[in-house]
Amino acid sequence: MRILHTADWHFGRSLEGRSRIEEQAAFVDELAALAQDEGIDLVLLAGDVYDSVNPPAAAEGLFYEAVARLADGGRRTIAVIAGNHDHPDRVSASAPLVARSGIRLVGMPTDRPLVVDVPRTGEQAVIAALPYPSESRLRELLSEATDEGQLRSAYSERVGRLMQQLGTAFRGDTVNLAMSHIYVLGGLETDSERPIQIGGAYTVDPSALRIGAQYVALGHLHRPQRVAGDETMRYSGSPLAYSFSEADYAKAVTVFDAAPGDPVVPRQIHLNSGRPLVSWNAKGGIAEVTAWLEEGRDARAWIDLSVHMTEAMTLQHIQQLRRQHEGLVHIRPVYPETAETIELDARSREQMPAEELFRRFFSRQTGGGEPDAETVRLFLELIAEDEDDEAPASPEGEGGGGSYAGGESA
Repeated sequence: MRILHTADWHFGRSLEGRSRIEEQAAFVDELAALAQDEGIDLVLLAGDVYDSVNPPAAAEGLFYEAVARLADGGRRTIAVIAGNHDHPDRVSASAPLVARSGIRLVGMPTDRPLVVDVPRTGEQAVIAALPYPSESRLRELLSEATDEGQLRSAYSERVGRLMQQLGTAFRGDTVNLAMSHIYVLGGLETDSERPIQIGGAYTVDPSALRIGAQYVALGHLHRPQRVAGDETMRYSGSPLAYSFSEADYAKAVTVFDAAPGDPVVPRQIHLNSGRPLVSWNAKGGIAEVTAWLEEGRDARAWIDLSVHMTEAMTLQHIQQLRRQHEGLVHIRPVYPETAETIELDARSREQMPAEELFRRFFSRQTGGGEPDAETVRLFLELIAEDEDDEAPASPEGEGGGGSYAGGESA
């Protein structure tokens, strides 16, 4: 069978008040055509269908249209789980109505896997599908089967225990898959995800997902990436760039062929439907920006503009620029003293002791608070441990028994 992995659609999301619904509709067109051209049998949508628990009607309508087109009257199955942005009941509300059309919707974590028949190949897929497992949902699901000690164990251990339970349904004659919406240790974030890990408390170790699945489809992180270097444990990433921190990331879906007992070889297929997000730094002032606009630079893009000014930027300047390009999202004047301050701050940070950097960070994060001595001590201990971990081993392969000279970290 041929399988497509996608996630993090975030239907209903805007960019600084600018609707993305047209781009999201273009993505649905692109995805439906891709599923047809690639002969996809099964689509895995790993959470964050919507951008909020109460999405606008247009976003819901687009989702229903998307899954109906992908299912193609039941000739293809699409399996959908809820993410941390979704209300689980909203995702699964229509499940009884659409199941016969090949649309499988799972809102809350469950201990029962999805089983999918693929008529084209005569094969069956077993999916260990785990929607976003919040602390409360995970505790509720495990409370009937585990003792209090296990319930108090680390979040990653509990996720692993539940995934192992789901994986007991895997068989040698089925295609065995796992899917979840979680933050896995080592994943690279962007500014556009809503954090689901707090100080690492809700971080899942990759080992918790190694339950014998041929492929693990993940959602939450918007940058396409492998987990722990494993080609078969992946985040597909979001189909559109949802913040300027994603400006340089190609958007994609993952496709692979799977047969019972055989290894899979995933491949990325890049998407083209979203408008690019770009940053402009116009050191030549308004005149340079005007020249770029007149030459049609980044005509389709959403633009984050920094423009260096020697005089005050007026409302007339802003209105003139916006008339020339409706995609200008931010227009940020940079004055000479501001640029110098930024450069000086960067230099001073490089020379500042770690303790002082931490005190400034703590104050900024707490609205002016000061860390106590114990907090500072713990932070410095963590820094020391990190440096020890990065130091190269001795020739005998052990980290102790001598000092490392040279002043460079590994």
